Amino acid sequence: MANVTTDIKRNDTVAVTSGKDKGKQGRVLRVIPDKGRILVEHVGMVKNHVKPNPQKNIKGGIAEQESAIAISNVALVCAKCGPTRVAHKGEGKQKSRVCAKCGSDLTGK
Repeated sequence: MANVTTDIKRNDTVAVTSGKDKGKQGRVLRVIPDKGRILVEHVGMVKNHVKPNPQKNIKGGIAEQESAIAISNVALVCAKCGPTRVAHKGEGKQKSRVCAKCGSDLTGK
């Protein structure tokens, strides 16, 4: 995938629509548009073996962290009606993201 355009931004709340974490909701930590992937808080958890490093004050062991999932596997969550698609309202710089179901503003999320 190369440079996917998306309406999902950092700190948005999204719901996972497919995969092993289907049904979970979380906050977007990072969007990686050139790979078409997204990091969602507490979704796609993997175990990472960490080597101790006393200089950086890092304790060794097995750490859990989020792994990236495909942007196509998530849907933006509207506060009123739940997971939804995104519509756009306005022109030019006045353009804003709105819920496709109920029309409420999603920009302030």
